[in-house]
Amino acid sequence: MSGEAKIIEVSDDSFEFDVIQQSHDKPVVVDFWAPWCGPCRMLTPILEGIAADPAFDFILAKINVDDNPNIAMRYRVQGIPAVKAFVDGQVADEFVGALPEPRVRTFIQGLIPNEADLAFRSASSYMATRHWSEAEEAFRELLDEYPNHPGASFNLAKALLAQAQGCEAQSLLEENLNSPQMLQAERLLPLARYLCRIETAEDTFDVEPIEAQYHRAAYLLRQGNLEAAMDGLLEVLRQDKRYRKGEPKDVLLALFELLGEGDPLTQTYRRELATLLF
Repeated sequence: MSGEAKIIEVSDDSFEFDVIQQSHDKPVVVDFWAPWCGPCRMLTPILEGIAADPAFDFILAKINVDDNPNIAMRYRVQGIPAVKAFVDGQVADEFVGALPEPRVRTFIQGLIPNEADLAFRSASSYMATRHWSEAEEAFRELLDEYPNHPGASFNLAKALLAQAQGCEAQSLLEENLNSPQMLQAERLLPLARYLCRIETAEDTFDVEPIEAQYHRAAYLLRQGNLEAAMDGLLEVLRQDKRYRKGEPKDVLLALFELLGEGDPLTQTYRRELATLLF
C-alpha cells in the first residue's frame, strides 16, 4: 500500500467500512480534527508523516468533526485533536491533544502486531470458523513459542471445551482467573468441571435416573450433539431445578458463553431456560 493510500478521509457514512471493517486487517488510527483547531494543525502533519513511513503498517483515517458530528458523538469526542486507534473493530488505545512526534510514534508502534500477535490472529481465525481441532493445534504451537502470550491459553481452553475435553480446559481456565479474561473464565468453568467429572467418572449403571440423564447430556456433548445435550440439561432442570445446586443451569450458561450470543442455539435455549426458571 502506498503512502497516499494509507491516509484516507472518512465520513459518518463511510466510517463503518473505512474504520471498523478495515481494522480487522490492520490498525486504523482515526484523527478527529476541525479546520479551526490550532493544535490539530500541529498534530495532523505528524500523523501523516508517520503514516507515510513504510515501517509503520497502519491506516490513518481523518474525520472532520464539524462535517461529521455523529461519529464524534458516538465515540464521545469532547476535545480535539482526538486520536482513537481501532483494532479488530474496537478502540484499542487513544489520546487527546497535540503530542510531540516521539510520543506519537511510540503510541502507533504499540498498535503494530508482532509475530506473536499475527500467530494469535491466525489461530483465532480457526475459532471464528469453529475448526476447533485446528484452533487447538495452532494455540498449542503458539504457547510452545510464546508461553506467556496473553489470551492464548484462554482460547486454547475454549477450543478444548468445544471438543468436550474438560479436564485440561479446567486447568487452563483456573490459570486465567487472574487474567483479563477472568470473567469469561469464571463463566466457562462450570462446563469444564462438569465435563471433567464425567471424563473421570466410574460407570453409571447404578445411579439414579436424573443422574443418568445428566451424564448422558455430557456424552452427547462429547459426540458434538449440542442440541440434544441442551435438551437433556433442560430436562434435568425440569425434574429438579435445584439438582446439584442448580449446576445444569450454570453448564447451559457456560455453553451460551462458548457459542456466543449470536448463535441460534444460544438464542433458542436461553429463551427456553428463562421460561423454565421464571
